[in-house]
Amino acid sequence: MIRILIVDDHPVVREGLVAVLGDDRDFRVVGTAGSAEEAVATAERARPDVVLLDLEMPGTNGVEAIPKLRATAGHPRVLVLTAYDTEERVLGALRAGAGGYLLKGAAAAEIAQAIRAVHEGGSYLTPRVAARVVAQVGDLRRSGVLSGRERQVLRLVAQGLSNKQIARQLAITERTVKFHMTSIFNKLGAENRAQAIAVAAERGLL
Repeated sequence: MIRILIVDDHPVVREGLVAVLGDDRDFRVVGTAGSAEEAVATAERARPDVVLLDLEMPGTNGVEAIPKLRATAGHPRVLVLTAYDTEERVLGALRAGAGGYLLKGAAAAEIAQAIRAVHEGGSYLTPRVAARVVAQVGDLRRSGVLSGRERQVLRLVAQGLSNKQIARQLAITERTVKFHMTSIFNKLGAENRAQAIAVAAERGLL
């Protein structure tokens, strides 16, 4: 059972998400909040596994709230669900520690898929967001911090491929992919796949 906290300043959005997620037997909504401050307090009490977070709220915005939510008692994963996909918002959220980034209007099945991916320690970027992250570094100077193979692996991660899919595409073992990912995390100072993509994008490494 995945425990979920829903954070959005619009009551109708919160109610809709509660209804949609409540239909999945793998999910349990343990709380809702209309502001970042309320979300942090609720997360401390309810100890969710995943926080579904809007970025545009009164008071503290969602990006600023991400590290605060990650630091609460249960150290939940954060999945952004917002209407905005500007480079600043996307990279800011991933750099702050979000494990995934979805746009409002996503189908219920995609939201469920993203929640499961983030909960399992992976990442999820909706294809439109992933394309924007990759495209925005197209003209930046390439750096030699990552090896050629590591950049190749990270590009596939940015496209949403799992370790198993990457291994199949590159004709290497899944264990080797994990080795490359560990090296990438260490070199970039990243804690998860989504954050690694954000850091690499900022440095022009994709």
